[in-house]
Amino acid sequence: MDDLDRRLINRLQLGLPLVRQPWQVLAAELGCSSSELLDRLHELLVDGVLTRFGPMFDLDRLGGAFTLAALAVPEARFETIAELLGDLPEVAHNYRREHTWNMWFVLACASEQAISETLLRIERLTGLVPLNLPKEETYHVGLYFPV
Repeated sequence: MDDLDRRLINRLQLGLPLVRQPWQVLAAELGCSSSELLDRLHELLVDGVLTRFGPMFDLDRLGGAFTLAALAVPEARFETIAELLGDLPEVAHNYRREHTWNMWFVLACASEQAISETLLRIERLTGLVPLNLPKEETYHVGLYFPV
């Protein structure tokens, strides 16, 4: 990772400009071409330096629903179940925690009913009962990790 990669990652954490050509604006800010900037972003994703790049939507305001959930997964099945969850379109992401409930994931669905149905489907697919942790209050935490 060179200086441009670091500056790109730092700048992307602040959001994209809301203009017709955001890549041109960012490229001008960073002193490169928009094609170079997009190539760098693609390489950072392919190399796994960045795991996700995309918009964040407030599902509540759009009429949807989401929840945090967890599974207590036997270690021998962890990778298999992680892949299974990763293949479900409703699963925004999943990750390991050092706890009895060792696999945590976020579900994003069109409705509360769809959340319930998805949790039941996960139970049927895995044989494990998910712990559902719906949000009680919304907090906005602006994280910034300078590289």
